[in-house]
Amino acid sequence: MERIPTAVLHLDSIEEGLSLQIDAKTPGTLFDATTSASQHMEAPIQLVEGFFYDYTFSNPSYFLTDPSNNIVRPHKRLTFSGTLAPNIYVGTLEIPIHKNGLNRPVGAIKLEIQSVKAGYRDDYRNMLGFITEKCTHLLLQANAPVTHSFDVDYNSDSETLYQRFAFINSVLGTDDFAQAVHRIVSMPATRWSITEEERDVRSTGRFQNAQIKQIIKGSKRTPLPKGHPLHQYGIESLPEKITTTRKTDTVDTPENRFIKHALETFLKLCTDIYHIAKARNYPKLQLESEGLVTMLENQLHHSFFKEISRPTTLNLNSPVLQRKEGYREVLHIWLMLDLAAKLVWKGGDDVYSGGKKDVAVLYEYWLFFMLLDLLQNVFHIEAKDITELIQPTDDGLNLQIKQGKFIALRGIYDTGSRKLYIRFSYNRTFSGKQAYPQAGSWTVTLRPDYTLSLWPFGISEEEAEKQELIVHLHFDAKYKVDNLTSFASHFSEQELDEEKLENRKGIYKNADLLKMHAYKDAIRRTSGAYVLYPGHETFTQKGFHEIIPGLGAFPLSPSKAGSGVGDLKTFIEKILSHFLNRISQREKMAFSTYDIYQSQPTGRLTIADTLPEPFVPNRDFIPDQVFVLVGLCKSSIHYQWIKDNQMYSIGLDSYGKPAPITKEMINARFLLLFSLEDNSQLQLWNIQQNNVTYHTRNYLEERNYPSPTYDSYLVFHLLNVSDPYLANLKADITKLHFSTEDSFRVITLAELLRQG
Repeated sequence: MERIPTAVLHLDSIEEGLSLQIDAKTPGTLFDATTSASQHMEAPIQLVEGFFYDYTFSNPSYFLTDPSNNIVRPHKRLTFSGTLAPNIYVGTLEIPIHKNGLNRPVGAIKLEIQSVKAGYRDDYRNMLGFITEKCTHLLLQANAPVTHSFDVDYNSDSETLYQRFAFINSVLGTDDFAQAVHRIVSMPATRWSITEEERDVRSTGRFQNAQIKQIIKGSKRTPLPKGHPLHQYGIESLPEKITTTRKTDTVDTPENRFIKHALETFLKLCTDIYHIAKARNYPKLQLESEGLVTMLENQLHHSFFKEISRPTTLNLNSPVLQRKEGYREVLHIWLMLDLAAKLVWKGGDDVYSGGKKDVAVLYEYWLFFMLLDLLQNVFHIEAKDITELIQPTDDGLNLQIKQGKFIALRGIYDTGSRKLYIRFSYNRTFSGKQAYPQAGSWTVTLRPDYTLSLWPFGISEEEAEKQELIVHLHFDAKYKVDNLTSFASHFSEQELDEEKLENRKGIYKNADLLKMHAYKDAIRRTSGAYVLYPGHETFTQKGFHEIIPGLGAFPLSPSKAGSGVGDLKTFIEKILSHFLNRISQREKMAFSTYDIYQSQPTGRLTIADTLPEPFVPNRDFIPDQVFVLVGLCKSSIHYQWIKDNQMYSIGLDSYGKPAPITKEMINARFLLLFSLEDNSQLQLWNIQQNNVTYHTRNYLEERNYPSPTYDSYLVFHLLNVSDPYLANLKADITKLHFSTEDSFRVITLAELLRQG
């Protein structure tokens, strides 16, 4: 493959001397692959996704039309020239050529769009093969919603036909299939075969009963000479020849007959596709199917298959077919192939439209099944629900994972100590502008590629949303990601300035990171958002101290050498371990959030008074969470005793009715004394924290408490209020409506301030 700055396509078949010149705007992004294109069934002139190219016809009467997605951008005035922008599409791109004054195309050019990923051909095949395998496994399950017949109907449009062939090609056009056939022909299963033959009686070795009978009764006999030892047994002659048996090793076994039948079935299927593609003028499909036909014909021409007859029965329960290397792979492929031929992927128009191979979209579907496997392994979710992904339809078997559709798998994970609901969603839509506490996004509608949701067992998902008990983790597939380093980079002032300038031009290098932030910050109860991409570097960033909330990226590559799913599995297991921790900071935050936001504030709760700011030592100074003990001072003598001893007491047993002790009382931060005689405020005191004590009457009598009347008391130890804002606090006691039987009341500081 040669890098070239300019490519010239000669179009003499349309008009003699007509040519189209293509120039690469970025050096090194235009290739001439004439020598290798046919091997991969690709167009010889190759472009690279994401780059731009200028084109010009030698004759201004000709112009290109846009096949789809704004790939062709003609010049506004000089329509015979313009720009090609492949965007994210890869594969063979066929662009119609038109001539002024004619209503139909006069021809077309074919260009191959390479992926920026070096192994995109293998990635494409591996992903498609993996999806096909998963789908056919579902269909082969006992509870799958289809019956298995072996008639293939190709009455479908070109895109559907190409889809079906792509699935078939992903099964047959693999190294695994070729190696399986090679193992069979090089080390075939054999059996002993008994054959009969006539032999000279003199050359026969060991005689069996059947041969002894022939010696006595056989025809065409020869007299024995006189004196022969057999005369004494009454045998006077011997037959010239007798029939003997011989064991031979043969490959004409039921298992090998099945292999030959399977290959012939595959050949017929691909041949039918080839003829249909040829009749309907689908050149790319014709070329690709011809490659499979040639491969299968070469395999069947092996001398091994010449010795094998046609099967009479197919014993699919044979241990050789199910266990021997090579045989079990072909059996599995044979079972898969009919289902792959019937499979219609309603999401496939995103991948196959216009003959392109949109590897980025296919990567999303591949990840869906990868994550499905991973979650079943981690959470032990039953797979029975996922059979609903495939349903019988009029045009075949419909794989229901089209973009924009909502798919959810639900299960219960039981750890023994805690049960959790697990739900995995593909392309779940989180509606925008949702008022609290409803689920969804509080800004715009968002749709992550994959969402993992966890919430406690015993509560509905809707109620878990309202009570802040559910956690969402979002994952986005980014096959084309090339700025992962921005996730972990520390930008200099110059780099930030440059980024700002690019943003003004509409260029956002941190778009993937910003999207993850959008998911985390806008979708309620989201604790993490992560990129999945076919790379090598794992990155996670914690928002606080625990594993979530967080952002990050995980490499998952569609390579047979290893997908790299291990890091993601470890991460999800850590998430699970974290979610089982009942005293995690995230769980405490969830409960606090619910307590704070469960009711909507009103104007009557506004406090705008001058108060100490809530920092050290007043870090927890929030007026509606600070409790004030409003206590009765019975007389001036009582008031003087309180000031002298810096104690305030509450009797605990009055007329046989114990006074209730509440956490608000024990945690009160201030004491406000008032006189019931004139309903006046006397003084505000600080209550020493963690210094509320229990005493009997004797304790107070020893300290000259005036007229103690209870057997036991709760004693609050006091300090003077040093903060000038609070020392001058004024409140109207009459608004609290104390009665003569009341000795104290606990209210919040906010309530007290509203009485001012």
